[in-house]
Amino acid sequence: MKRAGGAVTFDPARSAQMALIRGKNTKPELVVRRALHAAGLRYRLHDGRLPGKPDIVFRSRRVAVEVRGCFWHRHPDPDCKLARMPKSRLDFWATKLEGNAARDRRQEAELLAMGWRLIVLWECEINDPARIIAVIGEVKASPVNRPGSAGQERRPVKPIAAKPLL
Repeated sequence: MKRAGGAVTFDPARSAQMALIRGKNTKPELVVRRALHAAGLRYRLHDGRLPGKPDIVFRSRRVAVEVRGCFWHRHPDPDCKLARMPKSRLDFWATKLEGNAARDRRQEAELLAMGWRLIVLWECEINDPARIIAVIGEVKASPVNRPGSAGQERRPVKPIAAKPLL
């Protein structure tokens, strides 16, 4: 974006490049989904009823898995090379990326307040099979909540009308 005489102009090449960045069905997310499915786990995707529409949702276990990009979500690990800060337009990027991280913290707090568990998997951890196996283990270890169990309401059962015997 350049300012020419007070007007804002957009670079078409930059716009085309930014349009390629996905929010759903990213390669790291697909790797995790394939591993979870291969482990026999079934899930929902991007559940809009939950804060932030988590990537992978296990409703019966009240577990959500977020596959976060290290750059966009500010991976706090100092050894992560993917979370580097851009060299140009620092004022824009610092505000943008910190806003993303603040939104993630807020949505995580909302999920926890609703009784959900959030597992965060970072983009740089996708190449580590042990980390994915650990996530599978965490999900499988979470108890399955059925309607009527503690903390959940049972749906009312409609009484069956008795028919006369004649």
